Amino acid sequence: MLLIRFLLISICVLYIIRSLARYLLPVLFESVVNKAQQQHNQNQQQQQRQSKRPEGAIKVDYIPQGKKSTVPDSEGEFVDYEEIK
Repeated sequence: MLLIRFLLISICVLYIIRSLARYLLPVLFESVVNKAQQQHNQNQQQQQRQSKRPEGAIKVDYIPQGKKSTVPDSEGEFVDYEEIK
């Protein structure tokens, strides 16, 4: 008797969960899709604003610092040499 009662309760609970999922999941997925579309539209608008530069214009985000010479200036000048055969 206890087993039959457990099975009936389990079947009823699963049926209720299945029915609720049938109505609630589409609503949840719709809200997630709407948010993704809004973010995509915002990203597109930002890219369009940034791409309004004149043709041929270059945007530089980072300018590296000039490299310092490894040989100090006090070491003298470089002298060309000739190879003797």
